[in-house]
Amino acid sequence: MQMNETCNVCGQEFDIEVGFYYGSSYISYALTVALSAFTFAAWWFTIGFSLYDNRVFYWLGLNAFFLLMLQPVLMRLARTLWLALFVRYDRNWKQHPARKPERQNEALKNAW
Repeated sequence: MQMNETCNVCGQEFDIEVGFYYGSSYISYALTVALSAFTFAAWWFTIGFSLYDNRVFYWLGLNAFFLLMLQPVLMRLARTLWLALFVRYDRNWKQHPARKPERQNEALKNAW
């Protein structure tokens, strides 16, 4: 599934500049680290870790599976959060049309 070029409601263009969404990888990384820390703590408090068995490897496998299944959700959430950092919400968006991106290159559009 490809990302929409503009918002269906307000007309905001999503392709702001070449490589804009590469920065969302930092947000995605932070989300996966936070989820991994949460599952680690939940595993630790419910099942526990031991020096004498392989429970840590079971957690690693479960965590990897969990993150792989959530990858589409995490990717979209990271892009949304990254876009929210740079495009401010306008309460009067019906009266003020969305601004056009400044550094857009049509030749390099969707070149990733």
